[in-house]
Amino acid sequence: MKLYLAPLEGITGYIYRNALAAVFEQPDKFFAPFIGTSQNKKFSNKEVRDINPQNNKINVLIPQLMTKQTDQALSAMSKLKDYGYTEVNINAGCPSGTVVSKGRGSGLLKNLEDLDILLDKMVNESGMEISVKTRIGMYEPEEFYEILEIYNKYNLKELIIHPRVREDFYNNTPNLEVFEYAYENSKNKLCYNGDVNSVDDYNKIIKRFPNIDSVMIGRGAITNPNIFSEIRGGERVTKEKLYRFNEIIYNDYKEVMSGDRNLLFKMKEAWRYMSPLFENYEKNWKRIKKSNDLKHFNSAIEEMFNCDIIN
Repeated sequence: MKLYLAPLEGITGYIYRNALAAVFEQPDKFFAPFIGTSQNKKFSNKEVRDINPQNNKINVLIPQLMTKQTDQALSAMSKLKDYGYTEVNINAGCPSGTVVSKGRGSGLLKNLEDLDILLDKMVNESGMEISVKTRIGMYEPEEFYEILEIYNKYNLKELIIHPRVREDFYNNTPNLEVFEYAYENSKNKLCYNGDVNSVDDYNKIIKRFPNIDSVMIGRGAITNPNIFSEIRGGERVTKEKLYRFNEIIYNDYKEVMSGDRNLLFKMKEAWRYMSPLFENYEKNWKRIKKSNDLKHFNSAIEEMFNCDIIN
């Protein structure tokens, strides 16, 4: 069973990925946060830094495109090939209102004819392998039956399914009945994504769907970057490794970010996820959240590390 790290915009950039790989066991694949396409758009400096192979000291990185227009998608893919990439992932799942309003992300699922045209061009004209990360619909789970018919028309590298509709955002629970329909009827390899936050969560998924090819983990891995090792039978995360991880991302972000406030914001975002790993974390997380300079932030982090890890 392969394990993947899901892309989280603003968090899982190359600095974060490199730190995870340096301290913990790596997933089998990392998926980069999306690159949005537009007419005649060059990749931004930020996007180039993130996908540049020289900046990624990890095993496998898959770029992701947020796109709707076929010509824009093919242009972006041509640029990615210049960096040596042979596979690209299409985002058909992002529920953000600003994304969906442009017909991108899960907005692709509103007009299946457009989705069909996009996949036809990308699969048959790009010269790259295509995977798709998708929701099961915009409004109702029953939409997925027709959506799967589109995906089944194409030889995809894999189909990554987050079994929620767009209107769920990240609320409610993943619809495992719809995922089971995909499990029984998909012509492409399947990857499960959604609410895998522990080894127990992972085991429940593979017990019910033993023949899926892979599992993608997002927020569960950002909370516990040691989760890939734990799933593979490794020891529980330790304070020593978390301390080293925090030290690396802090120092590496500091090198590339302008101003202490930007660094503070970035580190707070990481600790918003990791804090619940510690016993009685609420008080120290409140201190982290309220810190308005790096001195107070680092003091709050030291207090957090004085607490025990939850077993």
